[in-house]
Amino acid sequence: MKSDFADETYFSAAFPLPFRVLCLVGLGILGWATNLHGLHIWRIDAAGTLDLTPSTYDARRLTSPLPTADRRGWRHAPAPAPPHRAVYRVFATYAGWTLACWLAFRVATHEDVALVDRYKFVPALAVLFVLTALVCPFDVLYKHERDRFIQAVHRCLFPSPHRVYFSDVVFADIFTSFAKVLGDVWLSIWMLLPGGSLLSQPSQEGLSRWILPTLMSIPYAVRLRQCLVEYNAPANESRRPLFNALKYASSFPVIYLSAAQRLVVSDVVAVQGEAAARQPWHGEHQLFRLWLLAAAFNSLYTFWWDVTNDWGLDLLRPKHSGNGPIRSTAPPRPLLLPRLHSRSALLKHPETSKNDSLDEPIEHHVTYANAQQGPHPYGLRSTLLFPLPVYPFAILVDLVLRLTWSAKLSSHLHSYSEGDLIIFWIELAEVVRRWMWVFLRVEWETVKEAEAHAPRSPPQRAVHLDRGDSYRDTILEQDDFEMVPSDASGRGSEAG
Repeated sequence: MKSDFADETYFSAAFPLPFRVLCLVGLGILGWATNLHGLHIWRIDAAGTLDLTPSTYDARRLTSPLPTADRRGWRHAPAPAPPHRAVYRVFATYAGWTLACWLAFRVATHEDVALVDRYKFVPALAVLFVLTALVCPFDVLYKHERDRFIQAVHRCLFPSPHRVYFSDVVFADIFTSFAKVLGDVWLSIWMLLPGGSLLSQPSQEGLSRWILPTLMSIPYAVRLRQCLVEYNAPANESRRPLFNALKYASSFPVIYLSAAQRLVVSDVVAVQGEAAARQPWHGEHQLFRLWLLAAAFNSLYTFWWDVTNDWGLDLLRPKHSGNGPIRSTAPPRPLLLPRLHSRSALLKHPETSKNDSLDEPIEHHVTYANAQQGPHPYGLRSTLLFPLPVYPFAILVDLVLRLTWSAKLSSHLHSYSEGDLIIFWIELAEVVRRWMWVFLRVEWETVKEAEAHAPRSPPQRAVHLDRGDSYRDTILEQDDFEMVPSDASGRGSEAG
């Protein structure tokens, strides 16, 4: 007998679509856990950047500079556990249940295609248990993590009209990589219902042909709305969210023109006969060429946006533009006795040379441990928190996998029964691409935050930050302090 994976029929029998959906969801959970774990290993404050632990800042900063009855001097509050540990536990439980159900299905069917539909209640029970556990109101099965996931979904579907959190942006972007999986959920439901079959996809005729592309477009509609909320925010002065919205809007023509390709097939069959219906290429039809143009624009535009805006790299950035100054929304720190108006002596820092001019500005910046700064290779940026080879590899992989975007979003390509295995590998590759994308996206956001909130006044020396600390935890070193004459009572004199 041929291998299960050598023939599409045996592939569908050995690994039906409902189990493929569960597998991709499980890989998404594992990918998120490894994202958080990898960023933690590289000492990038992902939990602080994504606001995953609201108490992170309060737990890691110094509590009080003054002694009290219970403590003497400075002390640290205990830091919370890294969030990736809980996600790993969720994945282990989820993977154990899914694997057990799949093995039970394989044992029951004995690799017999005729028994597949008889035991299709096994994947149905597997999916039903996962959905029940997700909405279970009892404090079991990692309720804290489940609640946070449901809250994130609610914020994405019903966002605030005034603010969009960065964690919701990342979550919604990950959601777009599961657009085809969302369509597979719809197909799996029809396969598991009475009258359906795990060996063939349900027919989509009439208005039902538009249900699948509509479900696949939901993640892009969510992300599009987030971009419009950012653009209409009172504090926004940039058109960048509008161009970002264009990126997600360009996905809709790909999705719906793909659904309209059935009209193309009907026209081609009327001219060339039934044999032409099995051919995926119909370049002579205008509607097909329009879909191809929309897919090419979407793939190239999203790739350019990934490299230039989501990762902050200079490879595809016009020469006359740069990262530019980052506008901080936080008010500047108040100046304490500015020396510009000082008429008294200054208490100089011991390391300051006597020849230094009082009016010479002192540069200030924030650096990261083991960060690569200064002159950078062509196409990258000045601050790199990962090893140098990571960036060209990520760019190349992102380009190749972005070019498969049209196949992932094109439902008409999935109607060919011989393409189940290929489509599954494309979906898997998209999950891997998004996993890689998260690392560089969070890294770039962390760098931007550190640069945007670098103190601007009073002038300070460069402060070396450990990458495990955020910019908010830094105790900055003041260069100069002004000595103010005072009377015996300790009040400042008028001379100061």
